[in-house]
Amino acid sequence: MNDHAGNFNNIQLNSKEFEKLSTYIFGNYGIKMPLAKKIMLQSRLQKRLRHLNITTFEKYIQFVFSDKGKEEIIHMMDVVSTNKTDFFREPTHFEFMSEEILSEIYNRKQNNVKIWSAGSSSGEEAYTITMVMEEFIEKHGHLKYEIIGADISTDMLKKAINGVYKLEKVFNIPESYKRKYLLKSKDPLKKLVRIKSHLRTKVKFFRLNLMDTVYNFPKDFDMIFCRNTLIYFERDTQEKVINKLCDHLKPGGYFILGHSESITNMDVPLQNIKPTIFRKK
Repeated sequence: MNDHAGNFNNIQLNSKEFEKLSTYIFGNYGIKMPLAKKIMLQSRLQKRLRHLNITTFEKYIQFVFSDKGKEEIIHMMDVVSTNKTDFFREPTHFEFMSEEILSEIYNRKQNNVKIWSAGSSSGEEAYTITMVMEEFIEKHGHLKYEIIGADISTDMLKKAINGVYKLEKVFNIPESYKRKYLLKSKDPLKKLVRIKSHLRTKVKFFRLNLMDTVYNFPKDFDMIFCRNTLIYFERDTQEKVINKLCDHLKPGGYFILGHSESITNMDVPLQNIKPTIFRKK
């Protein structure tokens, strides 16, 4: 069996085939695939060829672009999309959310908060947001909230819905939060934790391609987190995506980018409040 797997690992993706796939991925999903990523794409897709028992990339491409291959495109994008995320990543955003945004919402006696985690990957960001919400409510009093997590990868969404993480993944979560919001596996050999069910029910996860013309989501979010998702897109695509996301943000709502991202010289309806934190005009 291992020899058979090894045969699949030796299947090469030539430059013409790579160009066909990378052009399609960029055109339909906005993800940049320069030639430097050819080996990465080849090794990730070899798993799909093995699964489908397809022996060449030429046959795989024919299958992907055939009528029967529509579902395979979803699997292909699952392996193509990068899914690096952590709990409490870039913590200043969550401090600002708690101290500034939620205080402002609470003081104006708004009783329902809606937050969107765009590019939610395996759910760490969305569940971090729920913990921040729960802590705020514990200190200040009842506040209803809804959180949506959206991602292109069905594999990541399954992990997010399940809410099970390796022990090393929850390292950044404060100890007091761990006690309140996580359950340890009963099997000590399995170094796993699960997000408690009352938090999991607060988040609804959906598959979304940010390149879609329209997003079938409500129009009245108070906050949109779109962090470290747009870095894979070209600048003009980033601008289009931000404008589409802003259509779903309330006037005065907050838009939060990752620390390596910028909207400088973009035509978007956002005003800079702090580094990577913006408000809809």
